[in-house]
Amino acid sequence: MNRQRAIEISESAIMKNVTYQDAPIVIQHVNEDETARIYPIGNSEQEMTVPLSSLTENP
Repeated sequence: MNRQRAIEISESAIMKNVTYQDAPIVIQHVNEDETARIYPIGNSEQEMTVPLSSLTENP
């Protein structure tokens, strides 16, 4: 996923269908170093930082 699209999704009030390793996630924050702070939907305690390239937006 490109950085600009990840920022748009993280700032949107509408939930988007984004996955990390086939699991639906929420993008909390996009970092300058091409990573994002994410967590699995329904489990905000399991935050992690991952490369943007590992995120997929599904139609």
